[in-house]
Amino acid sequence: MDPSAELSEFLRTRRARLTPSDVGLPQYGHRRRVPGLRREELAQLAGVSVAYYTRLEQGNGRNVSAEVLDAIAAALQLSETEHAHLVHLAKPTRSKRRSASSRQQVRAGLLELLSAMDGVPAYIWGRRTDVLAWNRSASALFGDWGQRAAEDRNWARVTFLDPLSRELFVDWDAKAADVVGQLRLDAGLHPRDPQVAALVGELSVRSDEFRELWAAHDVRRKSHGNMRLLNPVVGEISVRYETFALPGDQELSLSTYHAEPGSASEQGLRLLASWGTEPVAARRSD
Repeated sequence: MDPSAELSEFLRTRRARLTPSDVGLPQYGHRRRVPGLRREELAQLAGVSVAYYTRLEQGNGRNVSAEVLDAIAAALQLSETEHAHLVHLAKPTRSKRRSASSRQQVRAGLLELLSAMDGVPAYIWGRRTDVLAWNRSASALFGDWGQRAAEDRNWARVTFLDPLSRELFVDWDAKAADVVGQLRLDAGLHPRDPQVAALVGELSVRSDEFRELWAAHDVRRKSHGNMRLLNPVVGEISVRYETFALPGDQELSLSTYHAEPGSASEQGLRLLASWGTEPVAARRSD
């Protein structure tokens, strides 16, 4: 993927979602040739020249300072995740490009942790939304990952290419947006990763919904929240998820799922704990 083109499109789409009234600027007349803020207006808010901002939006972030990026992020009202994404696009680092080519592996200690958490659905995932290891409860909740081919143990492929995902996730649209936002964030961290480009290309060809969401350039970081699932064994349940980064483990994360104490959903999770297959770890060579 071309970092310059990604930077250009990201800035353009962030600017397009704001109106003068959103940022306290007067709006004269009723017709605007472009959606959202004009470049001149954004440059004024950020305290930079129009020519400088134009060069940046054209993908030339080579010499931009951190202070200018902070000012532009504030003017665009970027979230913390979007701000970090902007920095990665404008000033990609060699270390991040190198890490994209390294193997994704799950340490033995983490596999033991997953097994010890049996009863709490949990899995470890890495770059490109690849699912690398999981416990029995996660297999019962989401479906048996072990029955999937290694390349299909990927949330983006499951969400957009597996029809059963639309039955599993009650709010499939929200799940799809979250997955694309995480994948877009990963692409910003590793713009030279050929497997990201291949995955995006495949999904763009095979899924209209993916193509539309990808074009929006939204970024999201999986953290915590609520989710409703329609499990074939226990029916609809509501779960809460938490995501924990695993520093020093090649950008791996641990996601866990639990239900409100005393709820019917908690009873459903307890029932599922007796289902599922043995925990599996998929070590991938990237």
